[in-house]
Amino acid sequence: MKRGPESKRTLELVNLLRKKAVENKSSIWKKVAERLSAPARGKTEVNLYTVDKHSKEGSTVVVPGKVLANGSLGHKVTIAAFSFSASAAEKIRKAGGNCLPLERIVEKNPAGKGIILME
Repeated sequence: MKRGPESKRTLELVNLLRKKAVENKSSIWKKVAERLSAPARGKTEVNLYTVDKHSKEGSTVVVPGKVLANGSLGHKVTIAAFSFSASAAEKIRKAGGNCLPLERIVEKNPAGKGIILME
């Protein structure tokens, strides 16, 4: 029997993402909801060096999991993720970037335009 996420925050976020995906015909929010619904052992973890490598100055990056602090950022970037390690959030802010929870980026950009999805 397939079970979904049990955390209240995760359930609410998945429901919000699915709702926005249908309302705005945005496939990115559907993909993020699917990744968050995956089993815990399959959760996404992305290091800062990966974000730095695949993004440009002023980009918006979405991580359907946790952002870790391995590496550094060489440019200003906005990162929306389910969670951040404390040291990753500090490094992002030092580089002039922003750390946002997924709920906020969905409200700011419901169509999902110009977003880079990191898995």
